[in-house]
Parts: sequence; structure tokens; C-alpha cells
Amino acid sequence: MNRDEDARRRLTRKPPQGAVVAVLAIAGLSSSFMFTLVVPIQARLPELLHASREDTAWVVTVTLLVAAVVTPIAGRLGDMYGKRRIVLVLLAALVLGSVIAALSPGIVGVIIGRGLQGAVTGVVPLGISILRDILHEDRVDSAIALISATLGVGGALGMPLSALVTQYADWHALFWMSAGLGAVVFALVVWIVPVSVLRTAGRFDYVGAAGLAVGLTGILLAISRGNEWGWTSPVVLAFGLGGIAVLLVWGWYELRIDEPLLDLRVAARRPVLLTNIASVAMGFSLFSSNVSYPQLLELPPPAGFGLSLLLASLVIMPAGLVMMVLSPYSGRLARTVGPRRLLVLGAVALIVAYGFTLLFSSEVWHLLVANILVGVGIGFGYAAMPMLIMRSVPQSETGASNGLNALFRSLGTSTAAAIIGAVLATMSTTQDGVQVPTAAAFQLSFVLGGGAAVVALVVAAFIPTRPAAEAHPSLPS
Repeated sequence: MNRDEDARRRLTRKPPQGAVVAVLAIAGLSSSFMFTLVVPIQARLPELLHASREDTAWVVTVTLLVAAVVTPIAGRLGDMYGKRRIVLVLLAALVLGSVIAALSPGIVGVIIGRGLQGAVTGVVPLGISILRDILHEDRVDSAIALISATLGVGGALGMPLSALVTQYADWHALFWMSAGLGAVVFALVVWIVPVSVLRTAGRFDYVGAAGLAVGLTGILLAISRGNEWGWTSPVVLAFGLGGIAVLLVWGWYELRIDEPLLDLRVAARRPVLLTNIASVAMGFSLFSSNVSYPQLLELPPPAGFGLSLLLASLVIMPAGLVMMVLSPYSGRLARTVGPRRLLVLGAVALIVAYGFTLLFSSEVWHLLVANILVGVGIGFGYAAMPMLIMRSVPQSETGASNGLNALFRSLGTSTAAAIIGAVLATMSTTQDGVQVPTAAAFQLSFVLGGGAAVVALVVAAFIPTRPAAEAHPSLPS
């Protein structure tokens, strides 16, 4: 064998599938980490950026907005032009955004950088679709469970890391850290993840992408800023109702063109539709704990436990560890009992978590136990949802369909952030000259989180259990 033949052989050798799964899991962790990256400095942003609190709220809001808009669009682009290629584009956006934010002394650059960081959320549904393309069916469920779990794991594990960095270094170090992380993951994807070979022919629907972006932006702006602008203020009503109107027109348009951004007929299939509705409820239930538990841990006594951000993060972190540990077992359990029952188990665990918190929340270890139960619930629930989606859509639609499912989860988390935030802000009392939430406010937030889990349970009970090939003979088995 000559040297040229040997080089070609090395270039065409398939990487170990375990390495591909590991790299995509790291990419997923990196993307979800972006949502908690600035949590340690969030209260200090007005001072650090010399801007009003309303303006600095965009440092968080813009990441959620861009993530929600880009994720389904990136999924469609991945189906058309190659999933690995789009993953690399999103990771490059993360690196670029991190560098812009790290070099910026003011709020404009930080907001631009945080927006670019939000785009990387699309790597999770794309990674799930890549795994369906390349893995044997015996391994795909466990691998998907692991990648899906990173949506919750990255934030839980990343918060203590962010707290440590801000405690011992300048706040710009957070963005240099995320830039370095993105660069490492980019190199790993280039090296390990194979090039996508399954493509969807056709032209990209630019009008549909613009309509989806405008409609989602309007709705998410109304949800995320309703507390500050007033839920009945003209600007919130204009954004919310305008966004709904745009999405209705967008849906009408998508149903009438030959090559839509999202095939709404596929999305309207009962398993897909019900799974996406359950995703909103699961996302709401997850983020209810993310908003209420840290505040309860950090508020000074008697309203809370008076823990530092780092200690509070360490109490929250076990939820992420539980999700990570459970992910391989989730895939095996899904093959045994089916992903629908796995989703039901996840919802039940969340109901138990919030029920426990309603009864016991007077000690730190009570919240630790409840948070571990939340990790069990989200670990099972988030593992089940992409499995249900991919059993119900053709392989050419996996990127877009998983992106749409991730969007519904984002709608749930964004809604929870707004509603739970409003409850804790409205039902408050003065303590040492500072407004703090009352015990009744926390109790109501736990009721809302548990109620969302009940909704997820009821919806999951009606998801058909038939395999995709039986329900839709045209789909690949």
C-alpha cells in the first residue's frame, strides 16, 4: 500500500461511535451553559455596564430570544445542507459572540455577544439528529437520552463554575472561558463528528424563516418583559398579539408552499403535536425550580437560607448530575417500557418533587432532595421527547422537527421565568429595607411548577404508543 492510499484510508475511516456521542454531548453541555453563564453577575450588571437595570435585562433576554428563533431554523438548514456543517456554524457564532462580549466595555457589545451565544442552542437538536443518522438502533436511544439531558445538565453544572470564576477573576473572564470552550468543541467536532450524508433537497424558505423569527420574537418579548413593561401595557399587547397574528399568517403560508421551512402537517401528527405540548409543560416545570429554588436558598433569613451564590449553586448542581447519570439508563428503559411511559415517569417525578417541597421546605436538605427529584423528572422527560418525535417523523425531517421540539421547551422555560418571576416580585414584603418574596409566593410558585407537571402527565397519557412505522407506513422504521 503506497502513501497516498494509506492517507485516503485514514481519511475515510469512521471514528468510534462512542467518541461521536461524547463530542456531541460536550457541545450540548456548552450550549446550555450559556443560559447560566451570567447568573453570578446578573444583579451587578447595571454597575458593571453603567446602564439601567431595564437595559441590562437584555443581556439575559436576548440569549433566550435568539435561541428560540435560531433553533428550528438551524434544524431545517441542517436537514438541507448537512447537520455537522450547521453545528460548526453555530459553534463559530458562540466563539465570535464570546470574544465580542469579552472585549466590550459597554452594554451594546455584551448584548450582541450574548445574542450570538444564544444561537448555539441549536446544536442539541442537530446533535440528536446526527445520532439517528449514524448510530445503530440498539445504541441510539441511550445516546439521544444523553444529548437531550444536556439541556438541563449544562446549566446546573455550569452555575457553580461561573460563580467560582466571578469570585476570583474579572467578569470578562466568563466570556473568555466560553470562547475557549467553544473553540475546543469546534475542533472536536471537526476531528470526530462525521460529515452528514443525508440531505433534504430543495430551496430554503427565507420568507418562512423571517415570518417565524418575527412572530416568535414578538411573543417572547411580551412574555419575557411583561413584568417590567406591564402585562396590559400597549407595547406588551402589541408585541404579544402582533406575534400571534404573524405566526397565524406564517402557518397559513407554510401550508401552501411546496418547500416550507417546517412541514406543519408532520408537526400536526398526534404524537408530534402532543409531545410538543408536553414539552412546554415540562420546560415550565423545570424552570419554575430554577427560578424559585435559588432565590429561596440565597435570600437572607427569615425569608430564605442566606446561602452564597456558590453554595446555592452546589445545592442545585446535583440535579444536573442526576440527569447525566440517568441518561444511559433512560435509553434502555425507553426500549423496555416505551418513551411515552418514560415521559409519564418524568412527569410523576416532578409532581413528587413539588409536592415534597410544598410539605417540606424549612431546611436546605429539603430543597436538595426536591432538586434531585427534579433532576430525575427532567432526565426522564427530556430523554423521552426526542425519541417520541423521531419515531413519528421521516428521517429527512429530524433536524427541523427536533428544532421545533426544542423551541416548545424554550417557550415553556421563558413563560416560567416570566410568571414565576412575577409571582415572586408581586407577592413580596419589606425586610431590612429590601423587597423579598413572601412564603406564600414561594408556595404558589411550587404549585404552578407542580401543576405544569400534572399537565405534562395528562398530555403524555394521550400520546399514541404505536411505533412510527405502524402509525405512518411511509416512514422509515
